[in-house]
Amino acid sequence: MPEPTAEASPQVDAACWPDVARVPARSRIRGGTARLLLTRALGSLPLRTRLGDGPALGAGPELIVHDPDAFFRRLGAHGLIGFGESYMGGEWDSDDLVGVLTVLASHVDDLVPAPLRRLRHLWNGPRPAEQRNSEDGARENIHRHYDLSNDLFALFLDETMSYSSAVFAAFPGSRRTLPAAQHRKIDRLLDLAGVRTGTRLLEIGTGWGELALRAAARGANVVTITLSAEQQDLACRRVARAGLSDRVTVELRDYRQVTGTYDAVVSVEMIEAVGAEYWPVYFGTLRGVLAPGGRIALQAITMAHERMLHTARTHTFISKYIFPGGLIPSPEAIHEHATAAGLRVTADQGFGEHYAETLRLWRERFLAERPQVARLGFDITFRRMWELYLAYCEAGFRSRYLDVRQIALTGDAAPAGPALQTARTGSLDQENMR
Repeated sequence: MPEPTAEASPQVDAACWPDVARVPARSRIRGGTARLLLTRALGSLPLRTRLGDGPALGAGPELIVHDPDAFFRRLGAHGLIGFGESYMGGEWDSDDLVGVLTVLASHVDDLVPAPLRRLRHLWNGPRPAEQRNSEDGARENIHRHYDLSNDLFALFLDETMSYSSAVFAAFPGSRRTLPAAQHRKIDRLLDLAGVRTGTRLLEIGTGWGELALRAAARGANVVTITLSAEQQDLACRRVARAGLSDRVTVELRDYRQVTGTYDAVVSVEMIEAVGAEYWPVYFGTLRGVLAPGGRIALQAITMAHERMLHTARTHTFISKYIFPGGLIPSPEAIHEHATAAGLRVTADQGFGEHYAETLRLWRERFLAERPQVARLGFDITFRRMWELYLAYCEAGFRSRYLDVRQIALTGDAAPAGPALQTARTGSLDQENMR
């Protein structure tokens, strides 16, 4: 279907969005360098680029820069954060935002000459100390995203209120098939963890409760934890409506505060919010609560190891505006920390194309619901930021810059065998997903 057009350029509320309202001061060196490098790079990519009133050049998805001066000043001062803030401020647009971002993600190493990549810290400084995921910091970081509004998330998620990648039986996915695809994802995780009648299950990261409900329907006894008060409130109400309050306990608790022993642990796209500094604690907690013979199932977004290392050292658009304190791990980092904690990886399969499809459906629904989003009190700068976030993530999976994986672990840290090495590079096929 055609890409929905962007909303009109916003009048930016300087009190809410100071760094979007304020265009950086002119810098002949930084702004000029950004213009020179980006103009050359864009000209070599499969993009159609229009700078101001100039002619459109090239072929491919169209990048329309309304205010080239502000655009290049932001990129020169703040790199990719400036690129995102320029979109939030209405300084550039595209009728195929995902297409433009997919091209850029696919050619990310071509945008800046190799010798200058070592200087990226000059454009994007280190992550703010206040975003560290200490117990207090993690609570505030989670609050900034997940406590925005349950009504906001309900506008673009499906009725399962699942905010993680689905697993589709066939492509393309649709609004109609998304709930079943989310249940397929959940059922696969519960199977990996061996959840059945009588299982004592710990879920780290409640979401809005769908996995806990589905596990309880299997006969499991579930303790699920979250740091989001909004999520806890809605999850508790959903559990009560389902008549499963005797099997599901929803706690407002940090994973570091968990006690007890469990036959199974499931954690869906929560490791990305832990932060690299605390990955040893996270995996240590998984190992510490696991009963003998127990099993763990994780779903995790991943990126290549070198990209992860670069990302960890810099403040990014996503860490500034969307997921403060977050860091997407590499598969290598997950395996290393799991092994160090005394866990053994028994299965690891990627299915990034399914996340691209999930994000497409979320983004299309979000754009269709923009008037309702506005009525909830979210201004146009927020709406453009959220549109960019969803498109940015979709492009990451379409370009294979990102992947998403389901990983099974046990408490046996024996060396990985040949079968595991095959599984680590594997991808879910259609038959495995049914």
